[in-house]
Amino acid sequence: MTTPVLAVSRRTRSTPFTPRVEALGVKGYTVYNHMLLATSFRGVEQDYHHLKRHVQIWDVGCERQVELKGPDAAHLLQLMTVRDVSNTQFGQGLYVPLVDEDGGMVNDPVVLKLGEDRFWLSVADSDVWLWARGLAYGLGLDVEVFEPDVWPLAIQGPRAEELMTAAFGDAVRGLRFFGFQPFAFRGHDFIVARSGWSKQGGFEIYVDRADLALELWDYLWDAGEPFNIGPGCPNVIERIEGGLLSYGNDMTRENNPLECGLDRYCYTQGGFDSIGLAAVEKIHRKGIIRKVRGLRIDGDPAAVGTEAWAVHDGSNPIGQVTSAAASPDFGCIVAFAMLDKGFWSPGQTVRVNTPHGERSGTVCDLPFPKPEAKQV
Repeated sequence: MTTPVLAVSRRTRSTPFTPRVEALGVKGYTVYNHMLLATSFRGVEQDYHHLKRHVQIWDVGCERQVELKGPDAAHLLQLMTVRDVSNTQFGQGLYVPLVDEDGGMVNDPVVLKLGEDRFWLSVADSDVWLWARGLAYGLGLDVEVFEPDVWPLAIQGPRAEELMTAAFGDAVRGLRFFGFQPFAFRGHDFIVARSGWSKQGGFEIYVDRADLALELWDYLWDAGEPFNIGPGCPNVIERIEGGLLSYGNDMTRENNPLECGLDRYCYTQGGFDSIGLAAVEKIHRKGIIRKVRGLRIDGDPAAVGTEAWAVHDGSNPIGQVTSAAASPDFGCIVAFAMLDKGFWSPGQTVRVNTPHGERSGTVCDLPFPKPEAKQV
């Protein structure tokens, strides 16, 4: 059987870090925000073990920034979300569900406030800038909306703080989660945030100078050698264990933030302008009819592939698995499932139709409780 090959063209943009990613033996790519994103280096399971024990450097240049700049920047941002962002401070990042007029999820970026009239939306995989430009134009807002030349570089893993301290000094330790501040490198200030798409801890450096990108990579690589640094990328096993939902996989515009477990990021009491607020308030009053939960699925490993797995109660459909992976530390398949009301209680058993036959699954809270890591 021939393995499909990803055809790379100008529509699948590389990043300033691509030469290092390829020199370190990347084994696969996916397309994310029309850009290349590595999926594996040593193998998904080997990358998983390394990430949970050491430190990795990730090219996440595909994590595009949508910049809102101008007198109406804050107003446009508030229109796009049901989280109250009026008290956001410089140096503070916020996880912000973006919703449409029906309350459907458009994206779930981290927002960085760079000034009173300037914000970056660090977006997941969807064309947020087109939606934001359309709103700005249609409403006649005084705001620029564009994608700046910024390519994030992530340092992730339990030894990430040690590496970053060695590279940038002890001040890095003072960053709170989602907090950010500028740090100097070669006479240029890069924004550094305590953030990243893993639960192992880490940082993201917002690289806005392509000419310094490879110098920065090499500097961090050298600083990380005492901590067993390796190349890495978002890891499907680790993200599921950590309860990190993927926009486009685990939630889409067909889902609202309440059923995605994002209640704490939704201010359902109103009091500000948001195009989706009335819809989400109505959903909140009526109550949700489905909810994302964790599933522990029995049996041998299996990959979810491109199709969701049907979940049923023995006879009737009750939901679907959206992401799944075999977890070495849990000794089973861990998965996200969108389940109907009445079937999402922790400990409840369900049936799952996998590509390798029907299996039993047990509903659990997210994130998955941490098991003792196995020695490898």
